[in-house]
Amino acid sequence: MPRIRGHDARLTTLTVPTPDVESDGTFEWSATSVIVLELPAGNDRGLGHGYTSPVAARLIHDTLLPAIDGRDAFDIPGAWDAMVAAVRNIGRPGIASMAIAVVDTALWDLKARLLEVPMATLLGRVRPSVEAYGSGGFTSYSVETLTRQLAGWADRGLRMVKMKVGRDAAADRRRVAAARRAIGDDVALFVDANGAYTRKEALAQAEAFATEDVTWFEEPVSSDDLDGLRLLRDRAPAAVQIAAGEYGFDHFYFREMLARGAVDVLQADATRCAGVTGFLRAAELCRAFGVPLSAHTAPSLHAPLGCALTPVVHVEYFFDHARIEEMIFDGALSPVDGRLEPDLTRPGFGLEFRSEMAAKYAA
Repeated sequence: MPRIRGHDARLTTLTVPTPDVESDGTFEWSATSVIVLELPAGNDRGLGHGYTSPVAARLIHDTLLPAIDGRDAFDIPGAWDAMVAAVRNIGRPGIASMAIAVVDTALWDLKARLLEVPMATLLGRVRPSVEAYGSGGFTSYSVETLTRQLAGWADRGLRMVKMKVGRDAAADRRRVAAARRAIGDDVALFVDANGAYTRKEALAQAEAFATEDVTWFEEPVSSDDLDGLRLLRDRAPAAVQIAAGEYGFDHFYFREMLARGAVDVLQADATRCAGVTGFLRAAELCRAFGVPLSAHTAPSLHAPLGCALTPVVHVEYFFDHARIEEMIFDGALSPVDGRLEPDLTRPGFGLEFRSEMAAKYAA
């Protein structure tokens, strides 16, 4: 059986500047950091990546790779449990979960490569492709930039687009109206407040946004305010779905969110919820509660999962991550007719690290 050679792994930390300063309802950034892990076993290497702070690389190097070194490469549940045990005194949510995600993703990619099958096939495909929605529309954008980006995605065949709101309630309503005019009546319009509104503000905004046929309101209040999310879900216009969950780091969080009836659609992010293994658990919870699942960001990572897991309804084609994936990976996926379809001629996630191209962003 092939053994994981954690001591021979290669870690690369990249910090990629954004084209301009970007912001949402509560945060502003000018760069995105990504960690890439090449993890060997047998005659192959698994490739994992995650969008997180560069400090996670030290946790991977010092704690996680020693915890799985020498283990059977096919025993992913055992390796995952070993990593979770190794971070007990560090703290499971947050950075530790995102570090585990990088390694777990590499382990799944490694297993698929050793078996010479694509990831969607390894997990068991239920569909050949998965719907994608264009995501960006930052609050730092002018109305002209916002409408050009959203209309561009609509012209490329994406049937759903998402924009950020939350900085200025009155301006948000004007920006949403401009977005609707730009994309026309046949493209679904989503908004994401990143928890910026109070409960009453969010309810008023939901009613206003509904007049522009907004059908998705993400994090109208803080994702930790489960009572507030439930209030919005109960009282917002019926056509407006309430979504949250992107900051879930473990299945306990997802279970509580679903048990409290806080969302119409659960979001999960494999780069945050401890990898493919954590995402699979989120999908099983959605299946049990009868709630749809939407994959948050990292489109090339989530597309194969979306093709294999019945509860997944769509994958976020996030501007920052899609741009980075196309820069640093061969095989990064782009939507065709609004859908992401994994290349079944490539094993694992179908990605190859372009280390020379990425070198100028390496930390």
